[in-house]
Amino acid sequence: MTLAPFVRIVAQGKGRARPLTQSEACDAMTLILSGKAASEAVGALLMVLRMRGETDAEIAGFTTALRQSRQGTLGLQARSADRIDLDWPCYAAGRSRGSPLFALAAKLVAQAGYRVALHGWNSHQSNAADLRYALTATGILGQGLSYSPLEELNPAAFELLNLRATFGLRSCINTVLRMWNPYAAEASVQGVFHPSYRGLQSRAAALLGDQNLTVIKGGGGEFERNPAKDTAIFGLQSGLEINCHTPALLTDTRRLHDPDQPIEIGALWRGTQKDSFASATVVGTAALALWTVGAESTVEQATALATDLWETRHSQQRRAL
Repeated sequence: MTLAPFVRIVAQGKGRARPLTQSEACDAMTLILSGKAASEAVGALLMVLRMRGETDAEIAGFTTALRQSRQGTLGLQARSADRIDLDWPCYAAGRSRGSPLFALAAKLVAQAGYRVALHGWNSHQSNAADLRYALTATGILGQGLSYSPLEELNPAAFELLNLRATFGLRSCINTVLRMWNPYAAEASVQGVFHPSYRGLQSRAAALLGDQNLTVIKGGGGEFERNPAKDTAIFGLQSGLEINCHTPALLTDTRRLHDPDQPIEIGALWRGTQKDSFASATVVGTAALALWTVGAESTVEQATALATDLWETRHSQQRRAL
């Protein structure tokens, strides 16, 4: 089987082209991930969708194929005997990001007793924004928090993501990887750079039958809340779509990741660097994640829990659920 029929569906001309169905999108991505599709056809399909904009069904179908992909998943099952409570994709790319404060938020969720799985790959970022370096420098991995690099989880998907260097543009694989949830966690948090993707990802998740998801416009595209701004929340709770807001935590007008006020993430975690804005970023992000996994019934209650976890992060053992 070739990818040509799928390219023809989306690109055959005005009045005749149409979106892929969810089933067709699944079949197309299955073929792509198998490595049997011609590279020219892969590029044609992805760039046509880029120009037109992907539909909910297409994203859901592509994600289904990735979830079903054999590459990497057999190893995942062996390496992850325990359930994962929260899926946390990390796929932002860009030079505007600062320290990955969301990693500290993920650690607070783990300290609350939940198993959190970070996974991803990042490009075009400074050393200060390097998530893998930050995880090593802070020593926060373990005790409920794990990180898996994409190139090990699924090499075929990693190659697709790296086509950005060839195209000079992102493709829908960036969205699909955020939707992936490779460990079949019961809940997921996702950040987007472009606000329109919040609804797209929540609607696609509904088509997939996912139950608990929070999507926000986050710092540089990561799930990282700006504490000085109201946050629009999209996603699912118990399978039902949500669209709500939570107010700013601070009246500070400082922008997230201000280059004039750099944060050394290890120092912030240890308490040797004090920064109220960065701390509020961690607490606010952790609150939304805790709310997503059902630790508290409201964002306000989750914020109080996250604040306590942050203030006592060095004086307590990981909580048992």
